[in-house]
Amino acid sequence: MTDPRPRNVLVIGGGASGNAVTVLLRRAGTTVDLIEAQPDWNVLGSGITLQGNALRVLRELGVWDKVQETGYAFDSVGLAAPDGTVFHVQQGIRTGGEDLPATAGMQRAQLQEILCEAVRSSGASVRLGTTANELTQDRTGVTVRFSDGTEGRYDLVIAADGVNSTTRAMIGISDKPEPTGMAIWRVATHRPEGVERSDLSYGGPCYIAGYCPTSQNTMYAYLVEANRDRTAIDPASYAEEMRRLAAGYGGVWPEIAASITDPAKVNYTWFTRLLVEGSWHRGRVVLIGDAAHACPPTLAQGAAMSLEDASVLAEMLSEEQDWSSLDALLTGFYERRIDRVRTVVEASVQLGQWQLDGVQNADMPGLMYRTMSVIKETP
Repeated sequence: MTDPRPRNVLVIGGGASGNAVTVLLRRAGTTVDLIEAQPDWNVLGSGITLQGNALRVLRELGVWDKVQETGYAFDSVGLAAPDGTVFHVQQGIRTGGEDLPATAGMQRAQLQEILCEAVRSSGASVRLGTTANELTQDRTGVTVRFSDGTEGRYDLVIAADGVNSTTRAMIGISDKPEPTGMAIWRVATHRPEGVERSDLSYGGPCYIAGYCPTSQNTMYAYLVEANRDRTAIDPASYAEEMRRLAAGYGGVWPEIAASITDPAKVNYTWFTRLLVEGSWHRGRVVLIGDAAHACPPTLAQGAAMSLEDASVLAEMLSEEQDWSSLDALLTGFYERRIDRVRTVVEASVQLGQWQLDGVQNADMPGLMYRTMSVIKETP
C-alpha cells in the first residue's frame, strides 16, 4: 500500500546531485527544502566534461537544450604526443544513447546556473548560506537544527554535500576521501582556432596534458602531475607554475600558456578517492553523489555518477513507491548503484596508478573500453 502522508524532504547541498534530485522530487510532487552552505550557491569552477550518461540525466531534468546551446558537444577524443602531434583519434562511446553526443564540455559555472534556475522553477524552497548543524532521528522522521537557529522536521534527508560531507560524519559514517598521489592544474581560457574536441597527451613534464572545449569561444585546459605539498606552492605563483609546466607541450599549448596570466583563475587540486561500502544511509538520512563516492577525473565520470544517483533515487522515491519501508528502499538504492559506481571509482584510480607506478604497456584503452561498456547500460 502506498504511504498516503505528504512527503517532506531536506536536500543538503546545492551542487549537481543536490540540484538534480530536488528538481526530480518536486516533479513527483514531493515538498523539498534545499540548503546550500555557500551564499553564492557555489557558482564557481573552470570547466567540466560531461559524457553521454550525464547528458541523459540532464535531458531528464529538462535542461539539455540549454546545455547544448551554451556548451560544446563532440564525439571523439584525440591522443597526442607532447609536441602536439595527434597520432590517434578515438570515436567516443555514446553512453547516454545514440541520440545524445558522446561528450559535451561546459563552463562549470554555466552548468551550475542552469541547474540553479531549474531548482528555482521547480518550486523548491532554497536557503543559501545555511548548513545543518544537528540531526535527530526517530521512527517517523528527522528533526534538523540549522545554522541560523531554526528547526525543521522531515521524512527524509538527502545529503548531497560533497566529498568533504559533514553530514556523512554526523550520521556515523567514518569514511573520508584519500589522496591518490596525483594533482591537477586547471584553467579556463579562450578556445584556440581548430580545437573541436578533447586532446590528451600522456608523458612530457606531466602525466597528462589535456583540454576540453566548453563553448564556441571557451575551453578549459589541465595538467596532471604528482601531488605536492600545497603549503609549498604560493597561490600567487599559480599562473607562473602552470605556464612552466605547459611549456613542455606543443600544438595549441603555447597559445594556452600565453593566456595563463591571472593566478586567481588557476585551480590546483589533489585527486582523491572515496567509496562508502555497506550502505549509504543511516535511518532516514542518505548520502548521494560525492558524499558517497568520488574518483579522479581520469574517466570524466564524477559528475555523471552523481547525476545518476539523483535520477535513480528520485525514481525509487516516486509517488508509486511505499515510503513506509524506507530502510528497505534506501538499501535497494545502494544495491542498485554500488557495483556500477565501484567499477568507475576503481577504474579511475587504476588509470592514474599505472602512471604513478610507471607501468609500461598498461592496458589503458582496454580498461577504458570495458568501463564505458558498463556505463552505457542504463543505471
